[in-house]
Amino acid sequence: MSAQIKKIITTFFYIGYLPLIPGTFGSLAGLFIYIILLKSRYHLLIPLHSLIMFLGFLLVGKTAKLFGRKDPPQIVIDEINGLLVCFFALPPVNVDMFVIITGFIVFRILDSIKPYPANVLQHRWGSLGIMGDDIIAGIYTNLVLRVYLSIVK
Repeated sequence: MSAQIKKIITTFFYIGYLPLIPGTFGSLAGLFIYIILLKSRYHLLIPLHSLIMFLGFLLVGKTAKLFGRKDPPQIVIDEINGLLVCFFALPPVNVDMFVIITGFIVFRILDSIKPYPANVLQHRWGSLGIMGDDIIAGIYTNLVLRVYLSIVK
């Protein structure tokens, strides 16, 4: 696979090149995917999420070397994957705009502060280091949303 194709995939069609906050723009892209596919009742969401996760683990370590950095800000497929993890397997009937906005905000906060073990994973080189901290933030956000939904809905 060419270097250019790797960059297109891992920057999610160049969203990662947007200035100032590429991780937030990547998370917004993940949110857009989730909202569009939410009503498919996971028929399309799970295969697409699986593909994004697979391509992320396959390519981000190699693409980081192309950029010459451990975790280049241009790579946003990890944020997209993490955002999709935060909504993974939540009952679609319980997901409303409040849950979606809350999930996005909690994910961005947790992705920024890197609670354990995300803080350990972020120091690793390669795909596990780049993808891992966002997966942990997504898992923690998913748990927060599940607690909220179990109390409120």
